[in-house]
Amino acid sequence: MSTTHRNAYMTDELEAIYEQTVEFVSKEVEPHGDAWEAAGKVPRETFRKMGSLGMLGLRVPEEHGGLGLGMVASATFSEALGSSTYAGFDASVLVHTDMAGPHLVNSGSPEQLERWLPSVLSGETILSIGVSEPDAGSDVAGIRTSAVKDGDGWRINGTKTYITNGVYGDMTILAAKTDPDNKYGITMFLLPAGTEGFSVANKLDKHGWRCSDTAELVLDDVWLPDSSVLGTVHRGFYETMKNFQNERMVLVGMGVGAAQAAIDLTSEYVRSRPAFGGHLSDLGAIRQRMAMNQAKVDAVRAGMYHAAWLGDQGIDNVRAMSGVKALGCEVVNEVMYDCLQFHGGIGYMRESTIERMTRDARILPIGGGATEVMLEEVAKRLL
Repeated sequence: MSTTHRNAYMTDELEAIYEQTVEFVSKEVEPHGDAWEAAGKVPRETFRKMGSLGMLGLRVPEEHGGLGLGMVASATFSEALGSSTYAGFDASVLVHTDMAGPHLVNSGSPEQLERWLPSVLSGETILSIGVSEPDAGSDVAGIRTSAVKDGDGWRINGTKTYITNGVYGDMTILAAKTDPDNKYGITMFLLPAGTEGFSVANKLDKHGWRCSDTAELVLDDVWLPDSSVLGTVHRGFYETMKNFQNERMVLVGMGVGAAQAAIDLTSEYVRSRPAFGGHLSDLGAIRQRMAMNQAKVDAVRAGMYHAAWLGDQGIDNVRAMSGVKALGCEVVNEVMYDCLQFHGGIGYMRESTIERMTRDARILPIGGGATEVMLEEVAKRLL
């Protein structure tokens, strides 16, 4: 097992979390991943198993049944998940734990936490985050879904798209425009599956992440009571921004874990593949590029953990995390490109692990803030 995940920010507790997660995915994910890819979903039982092991509550305060850990723990968890080689599984879990879950933990009322958090931690209630729309992805302020006050509740209309866990999940953390005169006047809502007027219009067919379900959601005159408002009315944009660095980080984390797995897999392959009277690993061009890829992954890993540590210290880490998101997700794709190349023809076959991993990696520079948007975040703070 690779030990390259170890770094200055590791503790015995984090090391145990990493090892537990790697062991879990090797036993509970890798043997079944191909079937999940074909089915287009991660079985609910897998979430329940993770819940029973306490894996879904790393960032949940201890008083609410979690471990009360910080961003470095999420970095560790996401990197360990990435070793699964099935990024669709990683994405389904991390949307639940680190993209949607923090909204409930950070903004939920005592009543909402009591009602939902136990089943979220156990894996009975699977979460999705409903922000992206056909015309608004990285530009959160550009969403068009509207919520209008209606009696002791809200009437909501709109469309969401590219929503991971949206097909089979149980509750969507929904963003809707509640103040039409203010582009940042957004409110977050708890939207349970099965609510009248709320439907899955389409299960999307994706290039990669095949075992995560991704939905287009339609809200047609959905009515939600005031008790479904999550956090403060009109302040949802700012509440969303609070979790963006964490969302970016876990995408880098799962990418780093996958890139390391790809390097390990490819190193083993080139050492055993006969070529030109020796093995592929004897060729200088391959040795040099593999070494450079490892150096790049090591650098991204270090940058990610440092940015996470800054966040845990209460230090503004937007520039650091945006930079590592931009660089890291591009590096992951560069690594996958080379690893598939060094597998030769078998790397292009659907039966090979590296073919799937290469497809899965392509979304990383897009999701959670596109590379171009991340670079603008760095530039604003640099220039």
